[in-house]
Amino acid sequence: MTDTPVWFITGCSTGFGRELVRAVLAQGHRVAATARSPASLEEFSGHAAALILPLDVTAPAQIATAVARAEAHFGRIDVLVNNAGYGYLSAVEEGEDAEIRAMFETNVFGLAAVTRAVLPGMRKRRAGHVLNISSMGGLVGFPGIGYYNASKFAVEGLSEALAKECAPLNIKVTIVEPGPFRTDWAGRSLKVPKTPIADYAETAGARRDAVQGYSGQQPGDPVRAAQAILAAVAAKEPPLHLLLGRPAFDITQAKLRELSAEMERWKAVTLGADFPKAE
Repeated sequence: MTDTPVWFITGCSTGFGRELVRAVLAQGHRVAATARSPASLEEFSGHAAALILPLDVTAPAQIATAVARAEAHFGRIDVLVNNAGYGYLSAVEEGEDAEIRAMFETNVFGLAAVTRAVLPGMRKRRAGHVLNISSMGGLVGFPGIGYYNASKFAVEGLSEALAKECAPLNIKVTIVEPGPFRTDWAGRSLKVPKTPIADYAETAGARRDAVQGYSGQQPGDPVRAAQAILAAVAAKEPPLHLLLGRPAFDITQAKLRELSAEMERWKAVTLGADFPKAE
């Protein structure tokens, strides 16, 4: 048991986090399962390989305590999964400052704070794997979720930099980019603006209605997503980017084609912005 990998997962009360805890335990690994409400993790309370911890990732003292307790209990943390996060469906103009900042506190600053708390142990051992749950919305912007997009774009940039910083230390980084999955993201966890603006009904409003309308009918299976994450962690050379689900693959691939074509169309203007080469 002491040789099996130790996982530390945030946001385990529902969705990816919960399914990942189940999959990790089924694999025979050990896990510190965290949630703002530990009572929501009752199903894991009798499992010898599970440690249930309270954790609000926006509370620095709770982060320090949870990481210290996990390390004291298991001796180390091998795999960190920053899963805690939620969505906010709002046109840019509709955005409410308090809601925007609260989402960033969880999706970005909380993720960074947990990572900073876990990295010292990984650095000391020169081993570890950090998985940050982003979204296809961290690669492609959509009307009505601009602030959520911004939070996940931030996760993408932070994670890519972290991967380069940690590569010489034998610490791996993987950015997980799901498309629409049957989690609670589009249901109870989702936040919307209090005062929608009618002029955005055909763009942000339509997107908001579509997302809320297909909650529970998304094509992505969280159980299969958990298995995909396990496979990435087990890989000798894990991916930096792990897209999950066909919509994520197809939509991201289309963006890459559009970006490449646009770069070519504007290549002369782009290159013309440099100082002329000396003759």
